[in-house]
Amino acid sequence: MTLLFLIVTAIAAYLLGSIPFGIVITRAFGLGDLRKIGSGNIGATNVLRTGNKAAAFATVLLDGAKGGVAVLIARYFLGETAAVVAGLFAFLGHLFPVWLGFKGGKGVATFLGVLLALSFPAGLAACLTWLATAFAFRFSSLSALVAAASGPVWMWVFGAPHAIWLGVVLAVLVFVRHHENIARLRAGTEPKIGAKK
Repeated sequence: MTLLFLIVTAIAAYLLGSIPFGIVITRAFGLGDLRKIGSGNIGATNVLRTGNKAAAFATVLLDGAKGGVAVLIARYFLGETAAVVAGLFAFLGHLFPVWLGFKGGKGVATFLGVLLALSFPAGLAACLTWLATAFAFRFSSLSALVAAASGPVWMWVFGAPHAIWLGVVLAVLVFVRHHENIARLRAGTEPKIGAKK
């Protein structure tokens, strides 16, 4: 595989990942500008603060799908190395979208979508980890952090060694993007799932 193909893959995956589905969906539902609602974040948790569960669910699906689709297309045409590159850059596209002045979301749904495409069992286990943590503690941010931290572990458990390094990088980025949430969790001021900020 040539470097040129990998560069093209990275650019295409970044552009796909940078589509701000949260903003697109809230506008389509007539809910206003998501950046002026709640925390101002473009992800599904903030969409949920509008009170529209269907819009939030659609955002989760589409933000996850753009990461997964980038990986699957790259794998189909160029192989596993390109799939890993696509996963990384689709995720970076969501975090730093060119269309929004590089101010994007926190990447949880896209992270899970990438994991599902790279290793479905590992991705499914990470999703179940998110659900179990959310059910137990009702904090979306805590669920995201636990799921992200578990991602590389599940990739090792389910035999996806080629992508463990990517799981580690994405998990670190998820933690970095959640630094304010971590501070609020420690202070006991983090809003729970479904709460309007």
